[in-house]
Amino acid sequence: MQTLTDNVLMLKVKSGDLDKLGLLYERHKKKLFGFFYNMGNNPSISEDLVQNVFVRILKYRNSFTGEGPFTAWMFSMARNVNYDHYKKVSRESVSRNVSPEQVDKGTGDYLNEAMDLQGDAHLLKKALGLLPAEKKEILLLSKYRELKFQEIGDILGCSEGAAKVRVHRALKDLKTIFLQLETR
Repeated sequence: MQTLTDNVLMLKVKSGDLDKLGLLYERHKKKLFGFFYNMGNNPSISEDLVQNVFVRILKYRNSFTGEGPFTAWMFSMARNVNYDHYKKVSRESVSRNVSPEQVDKGTGDYLNEAMDLQGDAHLLKKALGLLPAEKKEILLLSKYRELKFQEIGDILGCSEGAAKVRVHRALKDLKTIFLQLETR
């Protein structure tokens, strides 16, 4: 049996074959979890947000046209789910959860090289956490989720060229913050 593309599966979901949503969930749950976790959510909240994305996919399945990639449509929903989550949290005056870069991990008895690498990774996570949400989000889509610029443009509602420029500027800002943290 040939493997069905994400777009074909979603069109089947749209036409009423809701079992195909389970296949889409299995294919994309890890990508979505990583996206939410890297946006600063703790693991349990990230899992909840992944579920919320698929609830919305089911609810808004009729809006899927199949013209663009499914992942771009899915990550557009993921962005909205993340935005709605933080809007709700701030409305309830609940402080944000501890982000991964704020967790103090003991260094243990590692070799100097391993400590340097871990230090760089920690500084990179910290620098990423200091970026504005829009820039952090675009870097996560580009570098961690490895989406194409055209897909990022579809998600953000801009051209492929504008997406390239935004990623470049976000990388430049990340580098500046990283170097500032490194000199401290």
